[in-house]
Amino acid sequence: MLGSKQGRAVLNHRPRIKEETLRKLEELPENTFGGSYWKFMSRRGFSPDERPPVRFVDNEELAYVATRYREVHDFWHVIFDCPTSILGELSLKTLEYQQTGLPMCALSVLGGQLKLNHTDRRILFGHYIPWALRAGNRCTHLMSIEYEEYFDKDLEQCRQEWEVVPCPKKKDVLL
Repeated sequence: MLGSKQGRAVLNHRPRIKEETLRKLEELPENTFGGSYWKFMSRRGFSPDERPPVRFVDNEELAYVATRYREVHDFWHVIFDCPTSILGELSLKTLEYQQTGLPMCALSVLGGQLKLNHTDRRILFGHYIPWALRAGNRCTHLMSIEYEEYFDKDLEQCRQEWEVVPCPKKKDVLL
Protein backbone atom coordinates (compact mmCIF):
# COMPACT_ATOMS: atom_id res chain seq x y z
CA MET A 1 0.00 0.00 0.00
CA LEU A 2 2.90 2.31 0.69
CA GLY A 3 4.08 1.77 -2.89
CA SER A 4 1.30 3.84 -4.46
CA LYS A 5 -0.24 7.26 -3.98
CA GLN A 6 -3.67 5.67 -3.65
CA GLY A 7 -2.49 3.15 -1.05
CA ARG A 8 -0.83 5.87 0.98
CA ALA A 9 -4.09 7.87 0.83
CA VAL A 10 -6.00 4.89 2.26
CA LEU A 11 -3.42 4.56 5.04
CA ASN A 12 -3.63 8.29 5.72
CA HIS A 13 -7.46 8.53 5.71
CA ARG A 14 -8.02 5.12 7.34
CA PRO A 15 -11.61 4.68 6.18
CA ARG A 16 -13.70 2.05 7.98
CA ILE A 17 -16.72 0.07 6.83
CA LYS A 18 -19.39 -0.09 9.51
CA GLU A 19 -23.13 -0.71 9.69
CA GLU A 20 -23.71 3.04 9.45
CA THR A 21 -21.79 3.03 6.14
CA LEU A 22 -24.04 0.27 4.85
CA ARG A 23 -27.24 2.11 5.85
CA LYS A 24 -26.16 5.15 3.80
CA LEU A 25 -25.84 2.97 0.70
CA GLU A 26 -29.42 1.67 0.76
CA GLU A 27 -30.66 4.66 -1.21
CA LEU A 28 -28.13 4.29 -4.04
CA PRO A 29 -29.23 2.79 -7.37
CA GLU A 30 -28.52 -0.93 -7.82
CA ASN A 31 -26.13 -0.30 -10.71
CA THR A 32 -23.75 1.67 -8.48
CA PHE A 33 -20.91 0.05 -6.59
CA GLY A 34 -22.41 1.15 -3.26
CA GLY A 35 -25.92 0.04 -4.21
CA SER A 36 -24.59 -3.34 -5.35
CA TYR A 37 -22.65 -3.72 -2.10
CA TRP A 38 -25.76 -2.88 -0.04
CA LYS A 39 -27.80 -5.42 -2.00
CA PHE A 40 -25.09 -8.09 -1.58
CA MET A 41 -24.91 -7.55 2.19
CA SER A 42 -28.65 -7.20 2.83
CA ARG A 43 -29.64 -10.27 0.78
CA ARG A 44 -27.26 -12.39 2.82
CA GLY A 45 -28.05 -10.78 6.16
CA PHE A 46 -24.42 -9.75 6.58
CA SER A 47 -23.34 -6.81 8.71
CA PRO A 48 -19.92 -5.15 8.53
CA ASP A 49 -20.01 -4.88 12.34
CA GLU A 50 -20.00 -8.68 12.72
CA ARG A 51 -16.33 -9.00 11.85
CA PRO A 52 -14.15 -9.87 14.82
CA PRO A 53 -11.50 -7.31 15.74
CA VAL A 54 -7.91 -7.89 14.72
CA ARG A 55 -5.86 -9.35 17.56
CA PHE A 56 -2.18 -10.06 18.22
CA VAL A 57 -0.93 -7.19 16.03
CA ASP A 58 0.96 -4.61 18.07
CA ASN A 59 1.75 -2.21 15.22
CA GLU A 60 -1.13 0.26 14.76
CA GLU A 61 -0.65 0.61 11.00
CA LEU A 62 -0.45 -3.15 10.44
CA ALA A 63 -3.54 -3.63 12.62
CA TYR A 64 -5.39 -1.13 10.42
CA VAL A 65 -4.26 -2.92 7.24
CA ALA A 66 -5.46 -6.26 8.65
CA THR A 67 -8.80 -4.67 9.63
CA ARG A 68 -9.16 -3.06 6.22
CA TYR A 69 -8.40 -6.40 4.54
CA ARG A 70 -11.29 -7.99 6.44
CA GLU A 71 -13.61 -5.09 5.70
CA VAL A 72 -13.02 -4.97 1.92
CA HIS A 73 -13.37 -8.72 1.37
CA ASP A 74 -17.08 -8.36 0.66
CA PHE A 75 -16.37 -5.50 -1.75
CA TRP A 76 -14.31 -8.00 -3.73
CA HIS A 77 -17.25 -10.41 -3.88
CA VAL A 78 -19.24 -7.58 -5.45
CA ILE A 79 -16.66 -6.26 -7.90
CA PHE A 80 -15.65 -9.74 -9.10
CA ASP A 81 -19.25 -11.04 -8.95
CA CYS A 82 -17.94 -13.96 -6.94
CA PRO A 83 -20.49 -16.14 -5.09
CA THR A 84 -20.34 -16.85 -1.37
CA SER A 85 -20.36 -20.62 -1.87
CA ILE A 86 -17.32 -22.68 -0.85
CA LEU A 87 -16.22 -22.68 -4.50
CA GLY A 88 -16.64 -18.90 -4.69
CA GLU A 89 -14.79 -18.26 -1.43
CA LEU A 90 -11.89 -20.48 -2.48
CA SER A 91 -11.72 -18.69 -5.81
CA LEU A 92 -11.66 -15.31 -4.09
CA LYS A 93 -9.03 -16.52 -1.60
CA THR A 94 -6.85 -17.52 -4.57
CA LEU A 95 -7.26 -14.03 -6.02
CA GLU A 96 -6.43 -12.54 -2.60
CA TYR A 97 -3.30 -14.67 -2.45
CA GLN A 98 -2.27 -13.40 -5.89
CA GLN A 99 -2.81 -9.82 -4.72
CA THR A 100 -1.42 -9.98 -1.17
CA GLY A 101 0.87 -13.00 -0.94
CA LEU A 102 -0.69 -13.82 2.44
CA PRO A 103 -0.01 -17.49 3.25
CA MET A 104 -3.37 -17.80 5.03
CA CYS A 105 -5.11 -17.34 1.68
CA ALA A 106 -3.23 -20.24 0.11
CA LEU A 107 -3.77 -22.37 3.22
CA SER A 108 -7.51 -21.63 3.07
CA VAL A 109 -7.63 -22.93 -0.50
CA LEU A 110 -5.49 -25.95 0.35
CA GLY A 111 -7.68 -26.95 3.29
CA GLY A 112 -11.01 -25.74 1.94
CA GLN A 113 -10.82 -27.69 -1.30
CA LEU A 114 -11.12 -30.86 0.76
CA LYS A 115 -14.76 -29.90 1.45
CA LEU A 116 -15.59 -29.95 -2.27
CA ASN A 117 -16.95 -32.92 -4.13
CA HIS A 118 -14.94 -34.33 -7.04
CA THR A 119 -16.74 -32.26 -9.71
CA ASP A 120 -16.37 -28.96 -7.82
CA ARG A 121 -12.71 -29.68 -7.06
CA ARG A 122 -12.12 -30.26 -10.78
CA ILE A 123 -13.89 -26.97 -11.56
CA LEU A 124 -11.85 -25.16 -8.89
CA PHE A 125 -8.49 -26.31 -10.22
CA GLY A 126 -9.44 -26.33 -13.89
CA HIS A 127 -11.28 -23.01 -14.09
CA TYR A 128 -11.50 -20.90 -10.95
CA ILE A 129 -7.91 -20.98 -9.74
CA PRO A 130 -6.54 -20.10 -13.20
CA TRP A 131 -9.15 -17.30 -13.46
CA ALA A 132 -8.27 -15.98 -9.99
CA LEU A 133 -4.53 -15.93 -10.69
CA ARG A 134 -5.04 -14.09 -14.00
CA ALA A 135 -7.63 -11.69 -12.57
CA GLY A 136 -5.56 -10.96 -9.46
CA ASN A 137 -2.49 -10.29 -11.55
CA ARG A 138 -4.31 -8.04 -14.02
CA CYS A 139 -6.41 -5.82 -11.75
CA THR A 140 -5.46 -2.77 -9.71
CA HIS A 141 -3.89 -3.41 -6.30
CA LEU A 142 -7.13 -3.99 -4.39
CA MET A 143 -5.91 -2.91 -0.97
CA SER A 144 -4.93 0.48 -2.37
CA ILE A 145 -8.41 1.47 -3.53
CA GLU A 146 -10.35 3.94 -1.42
CA TYR A 147 -13.64 2.22 -2.22
CA GLU A 148 -15.68 4.79 -0.32
CA GLU A 149 -14.94 7.32 -3.07
CA TYR A 150 -16.64 5.00 -5.60
CA PHE A 151 -19.90 4.12 -3.84
CA ASP A 152 -21.98 6.34 -6.15
CA LYS A 153 -20.16 5.25 -9.33
CA ASP A 154 -21.51 2.75 -11.84
CA LEU A 155 -20.23 -0.73 -10.93
CA GLU A 156 -19.29 -1.58 -14.52
CA GLN A 157 -17.25 1.63 -14.77
CA CYS A 158 -15.45 0.73 -11.55
CA ARG A 159 -14.68 -2.71 -12.94
CA GLN A 160 -13.24 -1.15 -16.07
CA GLU A 161 -11.14 1.37 -14.14
CA TRP A 162 -9.79 -1.33 -11.83
CA GLU A 163 -9.28 -3.77 -14.74
CA VAL A 164 -11.47 -6.40 -13.10
CA VAL A 165 -12.26 -9.67 -14.84
CA PRO A 166 -15.50 -10.97 -13.26
CA CYS A 167 -15.64 -14.52 -11.92
CA PRO A 168 -16.94 -17.06 -14.43
CA LYS A 169 -20.35 -18.51 -13.63
CA LYS A 170 -20.35 -22.16 -12.61
CA LYS A 171 -23.02 -22.99 -15.19
CA ASP A 172 -20.75 -21.56 -17.92
CA VAL A 173 -17.72 -23.67 -16.95
CA LEU A 174 -19.83 -26.84 -16.86
CA LEU A 175 -20.55 -26.59 -20.60
